[in-house]
Amino acid sequence: MKKIKWNDVRLVLMLGLVIFLYSFSSKRNESRKLKGADIEFTDNENFITLEKVNKLLIQNYGNVMGIEKVKLDLGSVEKTLDKNPMIQNAEVFATVDGKLKAVITQRKPIARVYDGDSSYYIDYEGRQMPLSENYTARVPLVSGDINRVGKKQLHELLRYIYDDDFLKKNIIGIEVNPSGGVVMKNRNYDCEIFLGSVVSIDRKFNNYKAFFQDAIQQDTLIEQYKTINLKFTQQVVCTKK
Repeated sequence: MKKIKWNDVRLVLMLGLVIFLYSFSSKRNESRKLKGADIEFTDNENFITLEKVNKLLIQNYGNVMGIEKVKLDLGSVEKTLDKNPMIQNAEVFATVDGKLKAVITQRKPIARVYDGDSSYYIDYEGRQMPLSENYTARVPLVSGDINRVGKKQLHELLRYIYDDDFLKKNIIGIEVNPSGGVVMKNRNYDCEIFLGSVVSIDRKFNNYKAFFQDAIQQDTLIEQYKTINLKFTQQVVCTKK
């Protein structure tokens, strides 16, 4: 007759108890009803407000209070929020304390385009983004014959400016002329900056930054210039007023 190993019996009983308690608590947790919604933004932009996100939830799912956790399709809630043109990404989950938590990442505009009678943003991913009723982004204004520059090239230029702290503060306007050349406006000085075609922009902007830093050290020297031409990658050519 085999001797009963009581240690093994106790281990099996404890494991069974743990599984039972886990299953019981999970079922009980799923049957709990939501107490409300908690919305969090990952950035400081204000293109969509807390009230508008709440309104989206109410329009599609009614008042979330009273809904059992297990009956709410979180993936469907995320898809609804992601469809909003101001939202880049939404992560939705139910918290331990019984709330619906939505973490919202808004789209990031890097320029505003004036195209005839219409106006819109271009976001960091290169997509069109509508203007917001709540907030106006401080980004360069793009105008002129923008179809003369390929979308990929224009996006590359705008993203380069946005990612550079100096250029982001310095460049406020971009105009595309009929030949496809790009002319930029400086925030603090009344001069036109000719970039030319959107090629070798790294070298052209490095030339511009070096010239600009040297010029402002010479008191009002930069104020004497009408144009700053960056088309020639080996040098910066200027004309005086």
